[in-house]
Amino acid sequence: MSMGSESPLTGFSDLISRVSEQDDGFAIDLPADWLQGRTSYGGLSAALCLEATIRSLPNLPPLRSAQFQFIGPAVGELKMTAKILRAGKSTVFSQAQVSGEMGIATQASFCFGSSRQTSHDFFNIPAPEALAPEVYPAYFTWPDRPNFMQHFEGQLVSGARPCTANQAPEMLVWLRHKDRNSQSNLVSLLALADALPPAIFATYQEPVPISTVSWSVDFLDESFENESGWWLVRSIAESSRFGFSTQVISIWKPDGTPVLSARQNVAIFGNPKQIKNPVAMD
Repeated sequence: MSMGSESPLTGFSDLISRVSEQDDGFAIDLPADWLQGRTSYGGLSAALCLEATIRSLPNLPPLRSAQFQFIGPAVGELKMTAKILRAGKSTVFSQAQVSGEMGIATQASFCFGSSRQTSHDFFNIPAPEALAPEVYPAYFTWPDRPNFMQHFEGQLVSGARPCTANQAPEMLVWLRHKDRNSQSNLVSLLALADALPPAIFATYQEPVPISTVSWSVDFLDESFENESGWWLVRSIAESSRFGFSTQVISIWKPDGTPVLSARQNVAIFGNPKQIKNPVAMD
């Protein structure tokens, strides 16, 4: 479904407030402006899994990792459920599901873990050099992009937009929610982390249907406060073979602190026009 401007946008904070509690979990009917075609996009389904988990299981330690399998389309009124798989002294494993009219749409597993002191405190994910967001051109400018993308602001630091036949399947973008009332927390960050199209699309000459198969996310910080709302997001395609493409996504705070590292497997349908031998970034 392409962009439309007939109806006012539903801000992310308003969207999350519409999640209602039911006897066996939670439910929401997504407005059309948050859809990718007729289904929820993967990042929003993941965020709904996390929202249901946080509401169902209070007093959880910080989230350390999450795995998502996107099994089917999230269509119609969506229902979310969450349960604990195992709770130890410092670690909690939980599971969540999003279901729609066509059955299970998304299956999620979470690992929450309390902090502990160790002899190591470092990260080897240096932030790319980037000036202030307003220096760069707007990112979301191509026609017929999915409806949900109108909820995000993006400034293209480097790389390319989709379907520009760029040689390198990569993009570096300053990204934030348009809804300035949206809290800086893990739920809003998960929704934002999947707002960019797969990086392999930069090498294409024309769009094709895609579907995310799986997404593995590691969380590298315990605080997600961000006064400006801007996050620096880098997406790189590592491979594209046999109709599937693997992507690596990294996100930093404006001060260069890494907060998220993710891998994604995307199914690509059709036979897109593509440049030969795209070169991935080192």
